[in-house]
This record gives sequence, structure tokens and C-alpha cells, in this order.
Amino acid sequence: MKFSLTKTQTGSLFAVLAAFLFSTKSILIKQAYAQSPLVDGTVLMALRMASALPFFLVLCWLNRHHNKNIALTDWALLLLAGLIGYYFSSWLDFVGLMYISASLERIILFLYPTLTVIASSFIFRQRLGIKSIFAIALSYGGTVIVMLQEQSTVPHEGDFWLGTSLVFASAVSFAIYLLLTPRLIQKFGSWNFTGLALSVACIGTLLHFFIETPQPLKLLSQLPTETIWYGIALGFLVTVLPTILMAQSIARLGASQAAMIASVGPVLTLILATLFLGEYLNMIQWFGCFLNITGVLIITFAKKKLA
Repeated sequence: MKFSLTKTQTGSLFAVLAAFLFSTKSILIKQAYAQSPLVDGTVLMALRMASALPFFLVLCWLNRHHNKNIALTDWALLLLAGLIGYYFSSWLDFVGLMYISASLERIILFLYPTLTVIASSFIFRQRLGIKSIFAIALSYGGTVIVMLQEQSTVPHEGDFWLGTSLVFASAVSFAIYLLLTPRLIQKFGSWNFTGLALSVACIGTLLHFFIETPQPLKLLSQLPTETIWYGIALGFLVTVLPTILMAQSIARLGASQAAMIASVGPVLTLILATLFLGEYLNMIQWFGCFLNITGVLIITFAKKKLA
């Protein structure tokens, strides 16, 4: 008896797998930081992007036929999007994780859909509806609850606020990237845009590493082997593979349904952080997480009305 998945089932499976792989990012980063004092956000980002770059270059090559008759302004916009979305945003996130828990980081990052809606309302001069305002209040209220609970337990308050600020700035940067992408995807094509934007981000990250690090090759040679493997895992398992899976999920389900399924991501991160990092959330923090996720889900389905 043959067993086969329907299009919807396959798309849902891809979305769940992508969410799970994305959820492991902060766990792997925290574990890599614990491996060696030589490892910081810039070093780990360089390892991640060096591992992912070959794949995205191949993607660019396979889709190069889409690059005909593209205006110079669109190329400049793509360069900006790549640098903001997956270089600057990711670097802020990696550095922020040096100061706060993986659980809180994931909750703050999950705010990016609300940021795109707020920015869109200003850009297009449209008032936010009552539902959107309520959803935003839920999301930020829940996030503040989680933050204040963690802040009360940390030994260095300055580091905590630095970490939360960096991760929130990361969410803002990624929201800006999302605002730039619709036009660029129309111009370059979905897969071609992904390959080009991520290649730009990888190259920008590597340039940052080599400029900032006095003796980059010597530093890399001194890193523990385990750290290198963490970088490779971040590059392939957390960047390349979930990007493919989510794209395939969206192709089968549509963006809204794929986003709804992917909303399990923060919960998965919290569970993984408990299992592998020994992090612990009390009931008040779980309530804050619930408010955050509920608000983001409402805003995700409401934002189409603002377009």
C-alpha cells in the first residue's frame, strides 16, 4: 500500500521543519560561545556565512538569466537589502545573544511583523485599525513581561539592556528588509533574489570579519574544531536548508498559512533552550510569550488589509 502526502501536508511539513531549524539558531550560537573565549558575534557570523556562501552563489548562477534589463537603481536597492537584512540584522542578533538568553532573544525577534505593519502605516499614510493596535499592544506587552522577569534575575543590568537593544535593532533591520523585498522579488525573481541578497550578506559579513580582526587567519586556526562545526551547522542547517524549506512551503500553502505554522518557532526555541541550555521560564514569562505570539499572529493576518 503506497503512502503519499498531499500538497498541503507536504507544505505543512516543510514549514514545521523550517521553523524547527530556525529555532535551533540561538541554541547553537549560545553553545558555540561557551566553547572558546575567542568566539564572539563577528567570528561566529563569519563561520556561518562562509559555510552558506557557496550554496547561494550556485543559486545565483542557476538563475542568472533573470538579471537581464535590470536598472542600476534596482541593483543598488538589492545591495542595500542584502546588507540590511542578513548581514547587519544578523550581526546585531549574534552580538545581542552574548548578553541575553536565547528565549528572550527569540521573543524579541518575533516582533518583526508588527514593525513592518507600523512602518507601512507611516509610509502609506494609513491608520492602523483597532485590531492591529490591539495586536501590537498584546505583542509588546507580552515581550515587556518576559523582559522584566529576566532583567530581575541578571547580575549585570547594563549588559542585559545592551543585549535587548541590539536584538530589537536586529528586528527593526529585518523589518526594513521585508519592506524592500516585494519590489525586488518582482524584478529579480524569488530564487534569484534570495541567492543575490544572501550572497551580498555573506560577502559583507566576511569583509567585516577580515577588517575588524587583526590576524583573522591565525584566529581561525586557533578555534576549537567544535566551534568550526557549529559555524557550519549555522550556515547549512540554520540558513540554507530552512530557506529552501520555507520557500517550498510558501509555494504550496501560501505565505499566510506558512507563517501561521512557522509561528511555533518561538515555542520550539523555548523548549530547546530549556533542554540544552538549562534556561527556565516561570509561568508569568510563559504568559508573556503567549501574548506575544497571539499578537503577532493577529497582525500577520491583518496586515494584508493595509496593503
